[in-house]
Amino acid sequence: MNLETVWREEDGARLAATVWRAGDGHRMISSALLGGGIGPARWVLNAQVAGVYSRMDPAVHLTELAAAHGLDGPGVGMLTAASVSRTVRRDDNGVRVSATVGLRVPTWAAAPEGAVDPELAPIRLDESRPWTPGTVNIVVAVPVPLSDAALVNAVITVTEAKTQALLEAGYPCTGTASDAVCVAATTGGGAAEPFAGPRSEWGSRIARAVHAAVHAGALGYTNVLEGR
Repeated sequence: MNLETVWREEDGARLAATVWRAGDGHRMISSALLGGGIGPARWVLNAQVAGVYSRMDPAVHLTELAAAHGLDGPGVGMLTAASVSRTVRRDDNGVRVSATVGLRVPTWAAAPEGAVDPELAPIRLDESRPWTPGTVNIVVAVPVPLSDAALVNAVITVTEAKTQALLEAGYPCTGTASDAVCVAATTGGGAAEPFAGPRSEWGSRIARAVHAAVHAGALGYTNVLEGR
């Protein structure tokens, strides 16, 4: 997964994005705003937006950004207010992962009906210091074919590893309410793998790489908030 970091000026801010020009030969599963679902995809875009995002057409916005960066054909586009220039990359035996980690509003997935998410991260900081909002966006590249079931299984594995990493980094949450994931698998090289759970060959590699990336990203986010 060869990531490019690209920059743009938008609403008076200089914002980063990562672009993976994967090319042909990939099937992806994603929860992203643009290109979500399962199907062939040629690129992945993870674009940073300003902390207060006011556009009501994020998929259109992502389509515009993709065109501006020369991305054509089917692809996956995600948005985040986390610092994309701080993207964390980790590998494990052929699996490659990139993650942007922002934890402005850490959230438990199963909260009581009507519960309000906490407005402060779980670390007490100087109130004069500005908060950095964001989400946890994860991109995973697997160098083997995965069946549809294995792709779905991989998303579960990614989510479990993400949550484990956040808890171990000191954030009592399962993530944020706007997290997104994309898992890309190649389409050639033999029969599709039927499993991607955390104890399968490729699922275990996905889990370790995601855990390492998110854990490092969460600790890095804490350091930024504390001014280290």
